[in-house]
Amino acid sequence: MSEIDVTDRRILRELDTDARMPTAMIAQRLGLARGTVQARLEKLASSGALRPHGSRVRPAALGRPVGASMQLELDQHKISEAVEALAKIPEVLECFAPAGETDLLLRVVAKDPDDLYRVSEVIRLCPGIRRTSMSLFLREVIPYRVTGLLEEGLSDA
Repeated sequence: MSEIDVTDRRILRELDTDARMPTAMIAQRLGLARGTVQARLEKLASSGALRPHGSRVRPAALGRPVGASMQLELDQHKISEAVEALAKIPEVLECFAPAGETDLLLRVVAKDPDDLYRVSEVIRLCPGIRRTSMSLFLREVIPYRVTGLLEEGLSDA
């Protein structure tokens, strides 16, 4: 991933405020040429600094208001198979490989508690899964954000 400079941070701050903001409007708001903004966005996308999907749809809007964290214990010889199977489950939104006792940490969503049970069973039956545990999310108190990180980088300049 390439270094994100002050101009990149300013552009990203605008997008973090409104992910659908047109390139021309970002350029106008920041006093930059439209071509400069477009080129920097393309550089950020190709470097991996931007998520591949430009919008963050709330799962509740898709009929999946119930969220949970799942911790998985795996057969270490079947990690690749497990990850491949998990990637095919639409309710698995994210999967991380953390340090510590947990082999994989998932963020999952469901329609209701019964559907969450179904999702957990689909996950449990994936190859290489030895054991699962789950923590139900009761409410989102701080939504996903990077604005503070972007602001921090601007004040350092």
